[in-house]
Amino acid sequence: MPLEILLIMVVSGVSLVILILHLSGRSAQTVLSPEDARSAWHRHFPDDDVRQILVAENTHAALVQTDTGTGLLWSFGADTVARHLIDFDVMETPKGLRLDFHDFGTPGVSLTLAPPERARWQQLMTSP
Repeated sequence: MPLEILLIMVVSGVSLVILILHLSGRSAQTVLSPEDARSAWHRHFPDDDVRQILVAENTHAALVQTDTGTGLLWSFGADTVARHLIDFDVMETPKGLRLDFHDFGTPGVSLTLAPPERARWQQLMTSP
């Protein structure tokens, strides 16, 4: 089979799978409730004792207070990512906050937060 035809078939097949997944709703971001955030946090850090959870108004991120400190959980497509808030920079953006982690594995995340919750989140993130 000529390489050009094989390339067209592969690109078409991958595009079709992506389209089907998107149209079936499997590309939507995870929506977090406090219970979902707790179970997602325990999936990432099973030994942590979760004391308090603050879910963002858009339900795509949550601040998690644990016995070891504050952590951040956020939607990454249909899954979640969780990080303890250690060694990071936080900046305000027009839509919320930007966190730059000093970690090669998680360079940064942009959080969409309503104006009233930005200051509260920033305070909770930076308090010891």
